[in-house]
Amino acid sequence: MKGIYPAQRSDFEAITTVWEASVRATHHFLQDADIRALRPLVREQYLPMVELRVYRDEQQNIVGFLGVADNRLEMLFVAPQVFGLGIGKQLMRFAIEQMNVTELDVNEQNPQALGFYQHQGFVITGRSPLDGQGNPFPLLHLRYAP
Repeated sequence: MKGIYPAQRSDFEAITTVWEASVRATHHFLQDADIRALRPLVREQYLPMVELRVYRDEQQNIVGFLGVADNRLEMLFVAPQVFGLGIGKQLMRFAIEQMNVTELDVNEQNPQALGFYQHQGFVITGRSPLDGQGNPFPLLHLRYAP
């Protein structure tokens, strides 16, 4: 049955595949080398650090996921083949309503994601010139303000 489920460690490769496809489709400011360098960090370091939920389609394939730590949305990615079908919105609602998410950061150079989060009730509260790895990819800090 399709829907949102807790992730298992055995899901990490499928989750990372969704992450990479989504990033390649939306993070045009990243070079191929950036994505290749991030992939093992996502799989081995970042995924274990968050509470993960996956969205499974009718065939039980993972087509989206989110990661939360301390009321912060740390990651939300959806496979490009299901963009626009409401899966991201379902994951975001779940994060807010079931996981008490109130804050998140978004890459300033990803206006599509910024618009998505603003449409879900988040407002910009600040900006950092560097991303979490110290790279010159500015982050916007958002807070839930329905």
